[in-house]
Amino acid sequence: MNEPFDNDPDLDLDEDKWADEFAAFEDFDTENDNVRLRTAILQKENMVALLCIKSAPVGAAICRVDPREPLPAVQLYDDPHAALHWFTRSLRTSKVNGWNVVYDGLPLEG
Repeated sequence: MNEPFDNDPDLDLDEDKWADEFAAFEDFDTENDNVRLRTAILQKENMVALLCIKSAPVGAAICRVDPREPLPAVQLYDDPHAALHWFTRSLRTSKVNGWNVVYDGLPLEG
């Protein structure tokens, strides 16, 4: 039986297989004052998930890391207002489905 925080030997975080998934998400310039970042950390039973949005005046991206999925999912939007709408809707749906929001704010670093 695995403990909840044991390393999964099948999950190699050093592989480049995730590079394509995050390439578009990292294209926004984080030094720009017009870029908005928001990260939500969700918890349900012994699972942790992330929902992030990065937006600028010209577009936005939502990234979802779901422990039940093999890879993160990134959705790009031309309209930052539409992205915020879908981010908020996804967060609300997650709460209805039993997920607890343990953090919602600026990305944590360090």
